[in-house]
Amino acid sequence: MKKVERVSLVESVGTQLREEITEGRWAVGERIPSETELVGQLGVSRASVREAVRGLVHAGLLATRQGDGTYVTARDATDVAIRRRLGAAEHGDVVEVRRGLDIVAAGLAASRRTKADISALNRALAARAAAGEAGDEAAFVTNDVEFHLCVARASHNPVLIELYTSFARALTESVRDDQCLQVFSSGGDTWHEALAAAIEAGDTTTAAAASLSLLESTT
Repeated sequence: MKKVERVSLVESVGTQLREEITEGRWAVGERIPSETELVGQLGVSRASVREAVRGLVHAGLLATRQGDGTYVTARDATDVAIRRRLGAAEHGDVVEVRRGLDIVAAGLAASRRTKADISALNRALAARAAAGEAGDEAAFVTNDVEFHLCVARASHNPVLIELYTSFARALTESVRDDQCLQVFSSGGDTWHEALAAAIEAGDTTTAAAASLSLLESTT
């Protein structure tokens, strides 16, 4: 990292640290350099580094673990704000917004999917089915969410993908709370396969309809 000019030290340090995060040089889940290392890299005082880090912790991009260091928890402050809002929202309100995103994502995915997208969808679907047959709820939920994220990624719309990724935690809770594993085990879940098939076939109308039916069958 380049040396920081003495203009507004804390803001400058905060900006540089934020860039390390948003540009992916420090990945989510990774421990950032120690305070001493940052002081040496940036050429500023320990107090400036400490205050800048504190600001990013408050913004939700970093989290300090006592005796272990400071870790990246998110790449984007907007994503943090959305997740916090979703965490405080009523379940029904989240479902209504998700319904809109799902329909748009399904339609776009059907019109823009690539071979790689189809492979990712089918892998997630197969892993979800295997977990369901084994009765492994944790793996089932993880792969169910991954399937929906794959649909969003197949839209190739970066804004939609970011929004849907922000929904991942709420979606995880929804899959668990709606007892989707029990629905799968009873044989009543055919909509995930129908959605994947419609996307692979490039059928935007059927994909959107399958996405809506999937939501209505679990809410």
